[in-house]
Amino acid sequence: MEMVSGTYIHYLKELVEEGKVSIDDIDRSVANILRVKFKLGLFENPYTGTPQSVKYDKAHLAAARQSAAEGTVMLKNDNATLPLSTDIKRILVTGPMADAPHDQLGTWAFDGEKDSTVTVLDALRDIYGDKVQIIYEPGLGYSRDKNTAGIAKAVSAARNADAVIAVVGEEAILSGEAHSLADINLLGAQGELIEALSRTGKPLVTVFVAGRPLTIAKQVEESDAVLYSFHPGTMGGPAIADLLFGVVSPSGKLPVTFPKSVGQIPVYYSEKNTGRPASGHETLLNDIPAEAGQTSLGCTSYYLDAGFGPLFPFGYGLSYGDFSYSDLAIDKSSYGVDDTIKATVTLSNNGKREATEVAQLYVRDMVGSITRPVKELKGFKRVTLAPGESTQVTFELPVSELAFYGLDMERKVEPGDFTLWIGGDSDCTLSTDFKVTQ
Repeated sequence: MEMVSGTYIHYLKELVEEGKVSIDDIDRSVANILRVKFKLGLFENPYTGTPQSVKYDKAHLAAARQSAAEGTVMLKNDNATLPLSTDIKRILVTGPMADAPHDQLGTWAFDGEKDSTVTVLDALRDIYGDKVQIIYEPGLGYSRDKNTAGIAKAVSAARNADAVIAVVGEEAILSGEAHSLADINLLGAQGELIEALSRTGKPLVTVFVAGRPLTIAKQVEESDAVLYSFHPGTMGGPAIADLLFGVVSPSGKLPVTFPKSVGQIPVYYSEKNTGRPASGHETLLNDIPAEAGQTSLGCTSYYLDAGFGPLFPFGYGLSYGDFSYSDLAIDKSSYGVDDTIKATVTLSNNGKREATEVAQLYVRDMVGSITRPVKELKGFKRVTLAPGESTQVTFELPVSELAFYGLDMERKVEPGDFTLWIGGDSDCTLSTDFKVTQ
């Protein structure tokens, strides 16, 4: 199949006549397409352009709200800044994404209706406006706005507020197909807005609405709490309000690694090992004295100015609970290729609130006929625990899922040594070893 280019229409007949493409190849490709269409039922019901009979059904909106809440990731929560209490009197809502119904829908939302989108500002006013005074000063007109005239108004309002919620990020048009950026810092004067709000000393909650990971180390440092909601859609506002006030505990986990700076990219959890991996004890830029003698500083894999780790690892995400993992065990120390690995771990909520954790299972094949990643996600489970509650989480992993394609392009499990981890993100350290035999 091809899309848009027209290459087949213009040149395929000529290629067949020249003998460069065979009729058998065309027949095989057509059969594959028709097979999928039959499975999809397109020959029984080929017309899908009928008008929608149900729009904005309550059940659908509730599902959208839940999805947005569960997809939002809490990256920081110093001094239990969140959840907010309805006992506070005044909240400042600011930032160019706080009331941006079109951009909240995200990229490629061709049938999105911004008039039906509930923004963060809308939701806070509707749900909590009778309990807390909601002050709104956008500070900036849109995410790329460089006009700083409105920042002073936002800062003045912050000084009279008990908490500040700044919603920043990217407009929908800035991400998606053919919308790459070489610089993924906050655009416009948004960084200046966060910095100015931070200097007020008021509790600052920064909510990011964006279609990609951004390099936000500075803003994370300046904020007391951070939520990353990507583009949360129609019901993103109520979902974020639920998280801010603790109606729902954050449970989202990062589906991608967040770099400290753009120079670290590509950075991802499932990388191949280097000949000299970082040890964690390398010399950093500020540790090098003036006029230092020429030295390799260890020749390990890291950056003098950023170290070796990301800002946030793949799978990372906080909650209003306090989760810990212990007593990792597997049912055997050696498995055949047709066996299933049974791994268990004790998950405990040591916090004071009910919360949901996403437990994650990772595996590493220590030696392979081709180089293997340092970790691979092989499973995850959502587990909700009351304060002080513990439970045993069990994963069943077929050994067949350890297979990979070798140089001969055959998918197979190779015998050898493996390591298995279970934890809350890809940087988890609780592990055990096992072997696979033929």
